Amino acid sequence: MTNNLKAAKRETKTIGETKGLRAKGFIPAILYGGKSPNLKLSIEEKSFNNIFNSETFLSTIIDLDIEGKKERVIPRDVSFHIISERPAHIDFMRIVKGSKIILEIPVIFKNNSDSPGLKKGGVLNIVRRKVQLKCQAENIPENLVVDLAGLDIGASIKISSIKLPENAKPTITDRDFVVATVAPPTIVKEPEKPAEEVTAEGAEGEAAATEEGAEAAPAKEGEAAKKDEKGKDQPADKKQASDKKPAPDKKAAEKKEKK
Repeated sequence: MTNNLKAAKRETKTIGETKGLRAKGFIPAILYGGKSPNLKLSIEEKSFNNIFNSETFLSTIIDLDIEGKKERVIPRDVSFHIISERPAHIDFMRIVKGSKIILEIPVIFKNNSDSPGLKKGGVLNIVRRKVQLKCQAENIPENLVVDLAGLDIGASIKISSIKLPENAKPTITDRDFVVATVAPPTIVKEPEKPAEEVTAEGAEGEAAATEEGAEAAPAKEGEAAKKDEKGKDQPADKKQASDKKPAPDKKAAEKKEKK
C-alpha cells in the first residue's frame, strides 16, 4: 500500500526555529539515502496523522511530494515528545531501485473460525507478531498472512510455511523458527451433575441435619435435669446450716459460777 504525503523544504538552523515550526503545526523531518543529498523537510502534522499507524507505518511506502517533485520513500524512525507524545521528528529514506532493505513486517492471521483446534477451545499462541525480512526496496510486503484453516491443537506454524514475497528472506537463517502455535485450552470445565443426583444429595443433607437435631435435644433435657437437682439440693444445705446452734460462750458461764 502506498500513501501520499506533502512536504516542504525547511531552512531552520536553531532549536528556537525548530520549536516555532512545531508550534505552527509542522513536524521537522529529514530525507536521506541514494546518491542525492540529504534534505531538511517539514510535514504538516494533521496530514501525517492521517496515515500514521503504529503497527505498519515503518514498513509503508510513501510517495513524498516535495514542492512538486515526488520521491518514493519509506519512514525509518519517528521520535515523540516525552510529555505531549506528539510526533517530534521523522526520518525518511529514499527507495532506490534494486537496493535491499531490512524491515520488520507485521504478521496477520486469517480463517480463525475454520481451525478445528480453536473450535475445540484451543488458544492461538502468537510467538512473533512481526518478522524481520530482507527484501527489495521496491517490493516491500504490507504484511505476512498465516492461514489457520484446518489447524488442530498442537499445530506449529513455522516461517517455512508462510508465503514470502519474491526475493525476500528472513534475517534469521540458522533455523526454521516458530511464528505461532495452536495450544490446548488452559481451563478445563468439570461436567455438570445430573439433576437427579443433585436432588438426592440435597435430601441426604436434610436427613443428616434432622438426625443431628434429634441427638442434640436429649442432651439439652439432661442439662435441665441437672440444674433442677442442684436447685433442690441448695435449700437443704441452708436448712442444715440454720439447725446448728451456736456454741455457748465459756467466759459467760464462768462469770455465773463466781456469782
